[in-house]
Amino acid sequence: MAPHGDKSDAAVEALVSEAEKRPISTILLVIAMQTEALPVVNKFNLTEDPDSVFPNGVPWVRYHGSYKDLKINLVWPGKDSSLGVDCVGTVSASLVTYASIQALQPDLIINAGTAGGFKAKGACIGDLYLACDVAYHDRRIPIPVFDLYGVGLRQACASPNLQKELNLKVGKLSTGNSLDMSPQDEASIMANDATIKDMEGAAVAYVADMLKVPIIFVKAVTDIVDGEKPTAEEFLQNLAAVTAALEEKVTQRHVV
Repeated sequence: MAPHGDKSDAAVEALVSEAEKRPISTILLVIAMQTEALPVVNKFNLTEDPDSVFPNGVPWVRYHGSYKDLKINLVWPGKDSSLGVDCVGTVSASLVTYASIQALQPDLIINAGTAGGFKAKGACIGDLYLACDVAYHDRRIPIPVFDLYGVGLRQACASPNLQKELNLKVGKLSTGNSLDMSPQDEASIMANDATIKDMEGAAVAYVADMLKVPIIFVKAVTDIVDGEKPTAEEFLQNLAAVTAALEEKVTQRHVV
């Protein structure tokens, strides 16, 4: 972990220069789980929106505030009304991203959260990655051209200055709706040449690309997918500590 310092101005300048030279005044943070979101909410003193910009009945939660001249919006899909667990996965992520873009008109999206990593690609618990591109590994459509649609490969906003400023690793992100990994998923992940895997990134990227909003992915490794421990056990064991490391990068070194 790199030493911390007050380099907020440099980081903001890096974001501005890398986001297609567009002026940035409004940032949207899309985060899947409450455990991942609250440290950032607390660090930036964000306030939960009492008058939701979202349709009635949805569980989606928005926090907002400001940092210097930036408007910060953080959204997470909330809790399932029946089961009380975080609404993880691609469906909730795509819906809340679309609704947030429509309502908030962000200049930049940051999808921050946790991910599984592959030791064969050099990932370790606690590593933080800047994803260079994202794709799906569980949308298998073995028909010409539809197969490419299923993979859904999309590029993240190129951010070499930000990567250097925050001392992040760089790797490809693969997305699927299961925490575990089937043999078919594994083959697709290898084909994607992915270093990290999550359950939301490619869905957020799809919406951002469709609505032409630049997007950056910052992912912290909670579990080693090709390691010895069961994925679910290792994920739960490391979630709190790794989320703290993610919060340090997103706030103390001022990604936003």
